[in-house]
Amino acid sequence: MTTNTRHSSSFRDPSGYIFIEEGIVKRTVFPVYFKQYQALKQANIFQTLSKVGLLISHTELSVSDSEIIIEPEQIPFITYPYEWSFNQYKEAALLTLKLQKYCLEKGFSLKDATAFNVAFHKGKAVFIDTLSFDFYKENTPWRAYKQFVMHFLGPLVLAHFHGAQSLKLMSNFIDGIPVKMLASMLPFKTKLNPFLYSNIHLLAKFEDKHNEDYKGEIKQSKLSKKAQLNIVTSLYDYIKKLSLKEHSEWGNYYDKTNYTDIAFTEKAKIIDNWVGKLKAKSIIDVGGNDGTFVRQINHSFDLALVCDIDNNAVDFNHKTLKSNKESNMLPFVFDVLNPSPALGFENKERQSFIDRITKYAPDVTLALAVIHHMSLSGNVPFEMSAHFFASFSEHLVIEFPKREDSWVQRLLNTKGEFKAHFDFYNIENFETCYLNHFELIEKKPIENSHRVMYLLRRK
Repeated sequence: MTTNTRHSSSFRDPSGYIFIEEGIVKRTVFPVYFKQYQALKQANIFQTLSKVGLLISHTELSVSDSEIIIEPEQIPFITYPYEWSFNQYKEAALLTLKLQKYCLEKGFSLKDATAFNVAFHKGKAVFIDTLSFDFYKENTPWRAYKQFVMHFLGPLVLAHFHGAQSLKLMSNFIDGIPVKMLASMLPFKTKLNPFLYSNIHLLAKFEDKHNEDYKGEIKQSKLSKKAQLNIVTSLYDYIKKLSLKEHSEWGNYYDKTNYTDIAFTEKAKIIDNWVGKLKAKSIIDVGGNDGTFVRQINHSFDLALVCDIDNNAVDFNHKTLKSNKESNMLPFVFDVLNPSPALGFENKERQSFIDRITKYAPDVTLALAVIHHMSLSGNVPFEMSAHFFASFSEHLVIEFPKREDSWVQRLLNTKGEFKAHFDFYNIENFETCYLNHFELIEKKPIENSHRVMYLLRRK
C-alpha cells in the first residue's frame, strides 16, 4: 500500500481520498468502495457520464487488494459555490439532478449532493467526486435529498427572493445552509407554495421534531424508485425556472464609462499588443466585467480567468461563453476588497483565493478600471494594492485614472470633509509604490482620456 498524504480537503469520505503527487491530483479508492467502483466501471457509468461531460474523466493507474489509484482529468483552477454567479449555481444544481436521475435509472444513486462536488471546467459545470455513487436500494429514499436542499435548492431560492448575495452564505455554511434557517429567511408567502412548503418548510418542521434521529431522508420510510424520480424531476423543473429579481449597475456599464469610442478602442489595442508580445498562456482579469477586453485580445489562452464583484456581469459572461462554445474562459464572482478566505477544519478544507491564484500563477494579470475603486472606495493604499498584485502576478497590465478623471472626481466627492486625506491619489505616488514591487516595461496614455496604461513585470 502506498503512503500518499491525503489532501487537507479530503478527509470526510470513508470511500477514499485525493492526494497530490508531483503537482498532479490523484485519488485513492479504499476496499470498502471496491464493489461500487467495479460495478460502476462494468456498467460503463463512469465512461458514459464522462463522455457527455457530466463527470470528470479519470485514468486507472493501479489496482491492488488494498487500494485503487486513479488520476482524474486535471482542472487548472477550482472555484467554490460562494464564488459562482446565480446561473452558474443553477447549472451546478441541475447537473447534480441529472446525475441522480441517470443513476436511478441504472440502479445507482448519489450518496451525497454537496455543491463542492461540482467545478467549472471547459466552459461548463462538471461533477468531480468519482466516489459519490452508490448502489440504489429498493424502496429507500434519496439519502442525499436533505443535503441537496441545503446546498442547492435553499441557496437558489434565497437568491431568488433576496438577491445573489445570498449565495455567499455558503462560505459560512460549507455543510449547507441549515433547513430551519432557510425556512425562517423565506417570505411567508412561500408557505403557500406547495413545492416550497413540502421541500423546505415541512422539512424544517420534521427536522425540529426528530432532531437527533433525522438522517436526511424524506418523510416516507419507504419510497419507490418511480416516486423518487418524480421528486428529482420536480426539483429539476422548479430550479430550471428560477430567476433573479434584482438588477445591478452593470447592465449598461460600457455605455456609462467616460471613454470615447476612440479611447475604448485604443485601450483594447494596447492590451492586445502587450499581452500578445508576452505570449501568455494564462491570464486573470480582476474586475473584468463580462470579459469584453479579454475577448478582444487576439491571442489564444489555455485558460482565462475573468472575475467581477457584480453577479449579473459574471452571469452575462457565463451565458456568452456558453453561446460561443468557449472552453478556455472561467468567470466567477470576486470582491477584490474581500477575497475568499481559507475555510473549514483547520482552515484547510477550502483554499483561500490568494492560495489558489498564487499556485495557479497567471502569466498576466489585468487590472483595468480597478485601482481607483480599491484606493478611493476601499481606502486601500497604493503600497498595499501593489503588494497584493505582486503576490501572484508575473506581469501586470494596470490602468490608472488620474485625479482629473470624472469617475475619480465622483469618488473623491463622496469623501466629504475627509477628501484631503486622499491627496495621496496621484500618478506620482502610484508609480513610486508600484515600482517598489514591479519594474516598468511600458507606459502609454490612452488618447482622449485621463487614463494611463502600464505594463509591469514583477521584481
